[in-house]
Amino acid sequence: MQASISLSISSPSSSAITRSDPSLKCFSINAASNTVNLRFCGLRREALGFSALKRSSFSNRISSSSRQKFSTKISAAASSNNGSAAKGFDYDLVIIGAGVGGHGAALHAVEKGLKTAIIEGDVVGGTCVNRGCVPSKALLAVSGRMRELQNEHHLKALGLQVSAAGYDRQAVADHANNLASKIRSNLTNSMKALGVDILTGFGTVVGPQKVKYGKVGFSDNVITAKNIIIATGSVPFVPKGVEVDGKTVITSDHALKLEKVPDWIAIVGSGYIGLEFSDVYTALGSEVTFIEALDQLMPGFDPEIGKLAQRVLINPRKIDYHVGVFATKITPAKDGKPVMIELIDAKTKEPKDTLEVDAALIATGRAPFTKGLGLENINVETQRGFVPVDERMQVIDKDGKLVPHLYCIGDANGKMMLAHAASAQGISVVEQVCGKDHVLNHLSIPAACFTHPEISMVGLTEPQAREKAQKEGFEISIAKTSFKANTKALAENEGEGLAKLIYRPDNGEILGVHIFGLHAADLIHEASNAIALGTPIQDIKYAVHAHPTLSEVLDELFKSAKVNANVSSPVNEPKPLAV
Repeated sequence: MQASISLSISSPSSSAITRSDPSLKCFSINAASNTVNLRFCGLRREALGFSALKRSSFSNRISSSSRQKFSTKISAAASSNNGSAAKGFDYDLVIIGAGVGGHGAALHAVEKGLKTAIIEGDVVGGTCVNRGCVPSKALLAVSGRMRELQNEHHLKALGLQVSAAGYDRQAVADHANNLASKIRSNLTNSMKALGVDILTGFGTVVGPQKVKYGKVGFSDNVITAKNIIIATGSVPFVPKGVEVDGKTVITSDHALKLEKVPDWIAIVGSGYIGLEFSDVYTALGSEVTFIEALDQLMPGFDPEIGKLAQRVLINPRKIDYHVGVFATKITPAKDGKPVMIELIDAKTKEPKDTLEVDAALIATGRAPFTKGLGLENINVETQRGFVPVDERMQVIDKDGKLVPHLYCIGDANGKMMLAHAASAQGISVVEQVCGKDHVLNHLSIPAACFTHPEISMVGLTEPQAREKAQKEGFEISIAKTSFKANTKALAENEGEGLAKLIYRPDNGEILGVHIFGLHAADLIHEASNAIALGTPIQDIKYAVHAHPTLSEVLDELFKSAKVNANVSSPVNEPKPLAV
């Protein structure tokens, strides 16, 4: 599940993005057929320094002696996962926190030949797997099916007839819990199989390159590491005046258990978390009231996309809302009384209204989980709970100096509170400790809200882009395409949707892409990768998309963009297909 995004538009100062070295497991050699199979893995594409060689010529030119050397190098690296750490240390890398960020960093570190340990005080998988992304998607899968089965008009248009749909609440809850357990097990097994030491207990930094960990009631263990990564994640943020009882006033942690489906639930906050839960609850029969402190719903989204999403996701459903108000006091239901919510005007602070509902979900974002890390032992102070870091995720102390060999990734640093951002940051850090400079471009990291239909975005919103353009002295342009012109969307009778491109017409730079529509979360990655690789619009126009697919929404979007005629970009010469 995504929490709030904190993203500064000044962050992409590092326009040169270094791409990672590969996993050694990303290619194999078939001696019998004299072929080399390169399997490029995400950012890890520069396979052992051969990124400049063309794939078509690589297998023809490599000699048998070279293949033997490569085989030896792969075997040696694979066997080093359980080898010795750098001299004088127990480990090359210790990671505090086994969420998605820590897991991604651990796997990449092992692939780089680092002796690695990961410390987890709760359960492997962290928030994303156990209390966030994974179980919430299980619930959203159920809500999506329910919406389809309940939409008689939609089904009739397809020629289908379905009797009244129903659901088993406990079975739905079990589906979410079982999925989390399965993914948690997969993460644990993947680390164990690669030789990552999983250490149980709460990790604390006790000094430079030194960590202690242990369970409550047991003696602590102290280990040393050449490098340390803090990846402790976040917890639900509960504002003052809100009393959470876990039954009638709940956070997302409680909501994912789906212990009940209230008739009427107030959701405080209309960001990703609140919007996704509104989708779940309304599909299962609840009425929802949004309480939003800002003057509009979905304030974190591009305004144009937000307006369309409100028209589709809010207005037709059993949802009402109060904007520009604070919930200053929320009292759980007790003694036969409902949940009481006192509202005040966000600007004047005058009393506005009192709501009586069956339940309240606090979806006001997430707070970093950084207490007890022992940061005071290394002269580090958190800022609003977040660990301060530079663009390479290296921790900064209270004197403004970089702390050697100490990094912080994910929600704990607050740069971008998304699970996949944490993983990308972790991989970037491993590149750093292996001696290769790597700066992650956060503007290339996509985000998604898994409502029905979905919302996705990457880069800047239109207001952010206009502010940046005014500050730096360039023009921006907007291109849009509709799902109503897409054959695949129309075939599924899901033509409601919009894709929006924000770009520079002078050089074709993609500044932002926002999508609302069927499978938007899957479609955004073409734009994300284009930003990450620095691909201008005039180049991506030549990409070929299968017909009929939803990907053609983006194909039409890029082709509709108007880049200045004097901007040229070479197109690769076509090559004959191998027979």
